[in-house]
Amino acid sequence: MVTRPAHQAEPLCRLIEAAGGRPYRLPLLEIAPPEHPPAGLDRLEEYHMAIFISPNAVERGIALIRERGDLPPGLQLATVGRGSAARLEKLLGRKPDICAPPPFNSEALLTNSGMQKLSGRNIIVFRGNGGRELLAETLRRRGANVTYCEVYRRVCPEIEPATLSRAWEQGKIGIIVITSGEGLRNLIRLAGPANLHWLLNTPLLLINRRLEAVARELGFQSSLLVAREASDSAMIDAIERWVTQQTTS
Repeated sequence: MVTRPAHQAEPLCRLIEAAGGRPYRLPLLEIAPPEHPPAGLDRLEEYHMAIFISPNAVERGIALIRERGDLPPGLQLATVGRGSAARLEKLLGRKPDICAPPPFNSEALLTNSGMQKLSGRNIIVFRGNGGRELLAETLRRRGANVTYCEVYRRVCPEIEPATLSRAWEQGKIGIIVITSGEGLRNLIRLAGPANLHWLLNTPLLLINRRLEAVARELGFQSSLLVAREASDSAMIDAIERWVTQQTTS
């Protein structure tokens, strides 16, 4: 079961199909416009660096920037994940100046040499509503002035709980791919008490150890697989290892 937003799920679903699997698509997040005008877009020339947290941040951020003009020529660009870097290059025809090394998360980005001495530098962070504070807090400790530019919202889709229970009864859910804590919490809400007995014992594929901790806190007793990084290829590798374990055990 692939739970990514619908517009981001297809590459992984195609890889699953190519490997002989049957993806069941059930998006647990939708990407919506922000409720309020994003901060900082009208004064981009004041910033030294722009950080894009996700492919959605790149997509929505660049679209909003282009509505107002274009990127200032001296603005450094940084991305957290490879998907964000690829999307940035496709939209702008240039690679980011700074990209996080494996495992492609905020902690890894902060190890880059260009993210160390930041005294007096103005940094704008393109992201969705809410999220972790680690990146901004660390940058501020290193002397930067940080502004959040929230260019989208993550919302829970309207899904009938019976949709989930029918999929389970029809044998469509062998393992569930989870890529965010918010999506995992939406899954628990969607399931409701009637479905928890099987859901909490269904294997999950997660993209990092933080999600593993969240899953345990929410009561999952199942096998929790953690991909080596948050990429489609890493998730396919993890699914294939799981399938091998099932067939040999």
